[in-house]
Amino acid sequence: MNHLTTLGIPPNAWAVNEAIADITRPPLDTKIITLLTQTKTLRLDLAKSAILVIDMQNDFCHPDGWLAHIGVDVTPARSPISPLKSLLPVLRQIDVPVLWINWGNRADLVNISAGSRHVYNPTGTGVGLGDPLPTNGAKVLTAGSWAAAVVDELEQLPQDIRVDKYRMSGFWDTPLDSILRNLGRTTLFFAGVNVDQCVMATLQDANFLGYDCVLVEDCTATTSPEYCWLATLYNVKQCFGFVTDSQAIVEAIEDTVTSDQ
Repeated sequence: MNHLTTLGIPPNAWAVNEAIADITRPPLDTKIITLLTQTKTLRLDLAKSAILVIDMQNDFCHPDGWLAHIGVDVTPARSPISPLKSLLPVLRQIDVPVLWINWGNRADLVNISAGSRHVYNPTGTGVGLGDPLPTNGAKVLTAGSWAAAVVDELEQLPQDIRVDKYRMSGFWDTPLDSILRNLGRTTLFFAGVNVDQCVMATLQDANFLGYDCVLVEDCTATTSPEYCWLATLYNVKQCFGFVTDSQAIVEAIEDTVTSDQ
């Protein structure tokens, strides 16, 4: 067979030349683990998995960010930082994609409705979407600004994937679904803040789109009241997927590696 050139990203890739288009799409090698969750033991394939890290950005997690500016204690929002620093390198080592889903609006806000803007500036006279923070001038939740950047404590690597979102759900009006389908990823781990808002909205949409959803409890947090946190955990387990923690994932991976040796 004459030389073939790969077009696309495996597993959704073709091999082509001037005469042939091989569209068989060879499968990825399986990486099956057995993972304990709060409701069931899962048998899942890490070769078909990805982790979404949602809104671990300065506006939500930094003491000089927008939430802190409006008087919210962001201490809870920082709690996922430590477990994520331990979990993400383990997942990267076995080629599980890390996707950073950050709220990063267009500077002109032309795709943001008045209703969405009202949530963040209910009086119309405060510091809302696109407005500069008094502390450093960074524009609130604007793509490319310090406000929308991932907190410094969490390392982003070149192979990681970044997706700007414009509403609470990371799927709405973004390329996230197309990216995951091209990568052949059907099982999604969820991390980030706020678990009852942006994480939950993204997880729900993922469920509606047919993805398998696993919330990583210690890698999520919220600045909302505790009942919001408890209701989120209940609803995920009842309706939308499974709940586990980072240590259970690491142990499942280590057990698989040990058994393969």
